[in-house]
Amino acid sequence: MKLLFVILFLVGAPAGASSVPTFTRGTMTSTTTSFTTVTETYNIVEYSTGNSYTMTGTNISVDGQPRLGASYSQTVPGLPTQFSESSLTPGISRVTDFTRTTTIDSTTQSLSVFTQ
Repeated sequence: MKLLFVILFLVGAPAGASSVPTFTRGTMTSTTTSFTTVTETYNIVEYSTGNSYTMTGTNISVDGQPRLGASYSQTVPGLPTQFSESSLTPGISRVTDFTRTTTIDSTTQSLSVFTQ
């Protein structure tokens, strides 16, 4: 029995008895992918605090100042004529609603090299 112990001591422990792995070099690659979706909803309300009047046209004449209710007539009857007028009073002047969706795809790849 003593002889067996001496032989094991001189030869060493059997291979694979080590519990801590060892290495001299290696590599590791990693890929990370993420997807993000952002949805934004806008509701824009614009207000007017005063009165405004706009008149535009061609071949148009007016008695006095251009104003709402003024009397307009053709300068030269029979020629092409364009006329437009708009009046804006205090209150909501414009409403803009829209939704915007943005999708972001991101991929990151990394390579690690180990040496000892």
